[in-house]
Amino acid sequence: MRQGAQTPGRAGQALTEFAIAITVFLMLLMGVADFGMAIYKYNSVSEAARAIARVASVHPGANPTTQSGWSPQLAAAVATQQSLVPGLQTPTVTCVSITGASASCTSTNYVQVTVIAPYTPVTPLLGLVGTWTMTGSSSDQIQ
Repeated sequence: MRQGAQTPGRAGQALTEFAIAITVFLMLLMGVADFGMAIYKYNSVSEAARAIARVASVHPGANPTTQSGWSPQLAAAVATQQSLVPGLQTPTVTCVSITGASASCTSTNYVQVTVIAPYTPVTPLLGLVGTWTMTGSSSDQIQ
């Protein structure tokens, strides 16, 4: 028998083992990448809430709790964040006291902004759980 010659069927076994191992490895790799994209989206939603709350506290407009009462600066900040974060819904803006109770939009109170954006995983295994709802919230004292 020649040196280095394989017995029949060994090459097929190695190919089968490789196919199984690479499938598991690629699924794990895709899952890590997909989870990283989800964390990135969550960070983006949280940052959008902070940015909108900051603008709403400095430029609240006539009534920041309704979209028609927003200042032009607040409307521009929301439009900017919606262009940066895909699927970002219109934020909910409320005025609260320091205790968190609903209050009027005066300089002694706080503006609270809540934003929501959906995230759909691209990996088949993570996709089985469906769409994830990313929620961000931030409060800032009205200036």
